[in-house]
Amino acid sequence: MPTTPSSTKGRIGVLLVNLGTPDSPQTSDVRRYLNEFLTDGRVIDMPAAVRYPLFQGLIVPLRAPKSAKIYQQLWTERGSPLLYHGLDLQKLVQEQLGKEYLVAFGMRYQNPSIESALQELRDAAVERIIVLPLFPQYAAASTGSVQEKVMELVSKWWVVPSISFISTFVDDPGFISSFATLGKAEMAKRDYDHVVFSYHGIPERHVLKGSHKGYCKLGNCCNNYNKNNRYCYRAQCFETSRQLAQALGLAPEQYTTSFQSRLQSRLRDPWLQPYTDEVLKEMPAKGIKNVLAFSPAFVADCLETTIEVGEEFKEMFEEAGGSHWQLVPSLNSNPEWVQAVTSMIRRN
Repeated sequence: MPTTPSSTKGRIGVLLVNLGTPDSPQTSDVRRYLNEFLTDGRVIDMPAAVRYPLFQGLIVPLRAPKSAKIYQQLWTERGSPLLYHGLDLQKLVQEQLGKEYLVAFGMRYQNPSIESALQELRDAAVERIIVLPLFPQYAAASTGSVQEKVMELVSKWWVVPSISFISTFVDDPGFISSFATLGKAEMAKRDYDHVVFSYHGIPERHVLKGSHKGYCKLGNCCNNYNKNNRYCYRAQCFETSRQLAQALGLAPEQYTTSFQSRLQSRLRDPWLQPYTDEVLKEMPAKGIKNVLAFSPAFVADCLETTIEVGEEFKEMFEEAGGSHWQLVPSLNSNPEWVQAVTSMIRRN
């Protein structure tokens, strides 16, 4: 009997990936997570002979106990927010996409792993796979690392299905609208003097290494988002800020784009500037006493949003003379964001 198209057509596999989280806030689990994260050659682009001894032997043992205390502040009854928000998103996107799709969720570091998520799709004999790293702006250390890991794992399969990557969604209308909706809700509660869009920092050398034909100058080359800088992390951050500012009705002088979470104190290497912690300390002296802060490099609340921007930056701002610092929550599994993710997948 001839095979008909309907009998051969399989489900479409979807792999959602976020960065990762320790299995628990205990020091041993945090150390295991940091060891995997900070020895990734795309995160710390040093020769392996230097990277492993430096981080596994010195930096991680010193950092793990301090990080564990912070993770203990972040942990909830459901565990790590980055994990349960990811699982919630997976469930809701699956419901939206229906039976023609199979949605899996994995973490680049620790559990659930990318390998286990890919195996789930492989066992289901999906027709093809769409990979969506949950990082709005492409960076070699985040999206690039996920893509490299997926290709490394799938290259070992005897039968490799068609695979496509959604590498960036910097200016995706659904992404911008989802964040703008949350921002407008906060702006309706009180008047703010200024808005800060704080993005995760990366070393300047990472940007320069990825520059298309030397286009990047770490300056006003990011004033326009175009084919020459569409994969430049810095340019993407500024474009997201412009898009969000427009959606929120902000003039250029009403917002600042800045960068957080740098490891400069350890590596003594310049990271993308301006630094959020330095910018916010100068604001009260300029008459900026009420600030609304976004973290548009993250789609789920985590240590860098809840603790760093929401608590540590708030304390710094108030110590400098500020009156009110408010963090806009991440997208998490907000219904509008679920619809945005669903739309991106269907389009791809």
